[in-house]
Amino acid sequence: MKKLLLTLILPLLIYGQEQPKVGLVLSGGGAKGFAHIGVLKELDNLGIQIDYIGGTSMGAIIGGMYASGYSPEQIERIITDIDFLSVIQDNISREDKSYFEKAFLEKTAVSLPIKNGSIGLPLGLSKGQNVLNFLTELLAPVDAVDDFSKLPIPFFCVATDTETGEEVVLEKGSLPLALRASASFPSLLNPVEVENRLLMDGGVANNFPVDRMQEKGLDIIIGVNVQGTLLKREELSSVASLLSQIVNFQMYKKSAKQVKRLDIHIHPNINEYTVVSFDKKGEIVNEGVKSVKPYLKVLKELAKRQVNKKVRKEITYKEKQFLIDRIILKGNKYYTQDYILGKLRLKEGDSVSYRDISKKVNTLTASKNFQRIDYTLKKSFKGKKLEVVVKENDIKSFLSLGVHYDLLYKTGVLLNYNQKKILSSNDEISLDVVVGDDIRYDFQYFIDNGFLLSYGVSSRFNSFETDVLFNENNLNKINVDYRDFTNRIFGQTILNKRTAFGIGLEFKNLKISSDTFLTNNEETVFDSSNYVSSFAFLNIDTYNKSMFPTKGFLVNANFKWFMWSNRDNSLNDFANGSVGFNQYSQVDALFSFAKTFWEKFTFLNSYQFGATLGEEDSEIFDYRVGGYNQNYINNFIPFYGYDISSLTDQSFLKSEFHLRYQPFKKNYISFIANYGRVAKNVFRRGELLKDTKSGYGVGYGLETIIGPIELKYTWSPDHNDKFLLFNLGFWF
Repeated sequence: MKKLLLTLILPLLIYGQEQPKVGLVLSGGGAKGFAHIGVLKELDNLGIQIDYIGGTSMGAIIGGMYASGYSPEQIERIITDIDFLSVIQDNISREDKSYFEKAFLEKTAVSLPIKNGSIGLPLGLSKGQNVLNFLTELLAPVDAVDDFSKLPIPFFCVATDTETGEEVVLEKGSLPLALRASASFPSLLNPVEVENRLLMDGGVANNFPVDRMQEKGLDIIIGVNVQGTLLKREELSSVASLLSQIVNFQMYKKSAKQVKRLDIHIHPNINEYTVVSFDKKGEIVNEGVKSVKPYLKVLKELAKRQVNKKVRKEITYKEKQFLIDRIILKGNKYYTQDYILGKLRLKEGDSVSYRDISKKVNTLTASKNFQRIDYTLKKSFKGKKLEVVVKENDIKSFLSLGVHYDLLYKTGVLLNYNQKKILSSNDEISLDVVVGDDIRYDFQYFIDNGFLLSYGVSSRFNSFETDVLFNENNLNKINVDYRDFTNRIFGQTILNKRTAFGIGLEFKNLKISSDTFLTNNEETVFDSSNYVSSFAFLNIDTYNKSMFPTKGFLVNANFKWFMWSNRDNSLNDFANGSVGFNQYSQVDALFSFAKTFWEKFTFLNSYQFGATLGEEDSEIFDYRVGGYNQNYINNFIPFYGYDISSLTDQSFLKSEFHLRYQPFKKNYISFIANYGRVAKNVFRRGELLKDTKSGYGVGYGLETIIGPIELKYTWSPDHNDKFLLFNLGFWF
């Protein structure tokens, strides 16, 4: 009935206007706001000229892009290409993370801040840094505009003051920052500071700002409303749904009043979608297109009356270099300008692009020293002026949680405590405590001096039970309790966050015992000794992901000289009765790389070797090859097709070929082949390929928030044993 009256009455109003001015209001609604694109496509096709645009949240983002000169088709391509969930979650490129974080902190699923001794919750799931970077790059063609009424189409958006709950209309300043503020969905994105006011999502105060558009004096106002409806009694089945209902009471009540102010109310049929249906972009856009059809007649009449139409010039974003002739830094108290610009690797006179700026800001974000980094670029005399406003992070400590299961360590729950700035401005600690079938801990303290010499100490206790082959003459493996207590002090230098080279000293206490070796179940101790050694290492890690990498390479090279041990002769190798302790060395290295082709296929190849130099008088530190764990310690080496420690000797060679197929997002099918040789000296002339072992595997893996979940079936033609392997969660 309402649409019928509109069809009859609105043409009379239109004919009363020589050149009717049209305002367009786009409501907030998260992913449902993609329907705005479909509506804009239809309005463009009909020849409707929009003279003013206003919006809230996603409506502000879509409206701001259209007001800046992007066509609906361009906007659709942009939102189709971007992974919104990745942007919202502030996923930082692994290459931007510190070496310490990549080495020790990529094991947990949840991280909670600790402030004043209490564990809290973050203001939002994300700081929204990637959202601001995305908007800044996208709106680069209009970065000179700080009065939104001067955009190709005049524009405003709405945010909410977090302290007072008041509505804030944003019409001047930085357009990317204004859109970021308007779309700061509570609990999802952190609030944003604009003109000394902390702002959050405009939907809280005015999700459908038709009244603000009325104040602009437009003749015709079109509103696109993508809000849902209040839930029915039977739909209120959880605390989350009840809280959502409470929040929506006032929002929908106010929006109902706003609808009455409209001349044309377009309400797409998108009730089956939610604010986070980012994977349904195409469907939601199509619903927006369909929602215009009931109004085609009146809209065509409106288009006819708009005789003197402006020629709309579309903009395109092209990556180009520009000069930074001035840098203004605000908000820093503890961190100096030299520190911040050093992290940004930026100085006045540099030539950069918007993409470069985003990457540099992400590098600063990855330091976790800042709660927020806002920046604007404005035209200046010779190039552009960069203004960076930072809010330093007063939270230095975090408690993180992880879970894991594998067939060796069984179930484990990880509690990680991470703190910065304990004794100096550039030190950091990480303490892992694993509670489960095997109690473990891993402590790291590190003073990061970057390229200059850095220092650290570490302490580790690790224990597990497994069947170990100590001597190939034994018919059966022995179930042993393996306990390792290792302390290290080291110095290292770090290059480009990817490479670390260092030297140090190690003190190790090792106890290996069994209750099943003797028939009377008395404990048999194979080793209970202290070892002192010096070591050197080289680590290079350019993998783009810690789990299921698709590109990059990894190098781990180690040298260790066993200098001293208090090993009691009676505890020496039970099999051959060796006596005394001889100094000896071991060297090992791993090189692996990943390369993706045809988008869905990734080839991973690795080569690894280990060798003992000098006369080792015990089998305790022989290389023990077999199994599949990525959390092995000491000289345990994974090898598909063989059980843990099935192959043992003083040296080994191994190569692995891994083809991985991704049928759909975060799902992987793997085909694995590995080949190796284990002997006293695998490099003996003429024997390099002698008695080569082989193993194969197929598997399926999932990439989840708690880490990889993998199931693999492995076998070897060398024997009849088959193995079904399973692991869940990040490896620790």
